Amino acid sequence: MKKIEAVIKPFKLDDVREALSELGVSGLTVTEVKGFGRQKGHTELYRGAEYVVDFLPKIKIEVVIPSNLLEAAVEAIIKSAHTGKIGDGKIFVSSVEQVVRIRTGETNETAL
Repeated sequence: MKKIEAVIKPFKLDDVREALSELGVSGLTVTEVKGFGRQKGHTELYRGAEYVVDFLPKIKIEVVIPSNLLEAAVEAIIKSAHTGKIGDGKIFVSSVEQVVRIRTGETNETAL
């Protein structure tokens, strides 16, 4: 099993969710986060005063999937989250040792 963590632009969430649903991904976790990468934030003007926005709003998606779906899921996220502009985000993939569904006690892939 693999865990995919993707940090994307907020307005791309629905596109990514739909793309993963088409692959049969049944559940995911979404968190509103803030951060910056190469873009390093930007300056804004508010009531005549300029200030720096260091951390930009992002969405973090976490999903655990069977290993055989990994490549398709990563491709789906890339295609649906891509804008071609700086700040499109990143995808992190890691291995998952064990999953347990608390309600039923099911383990590993049957718990997904």
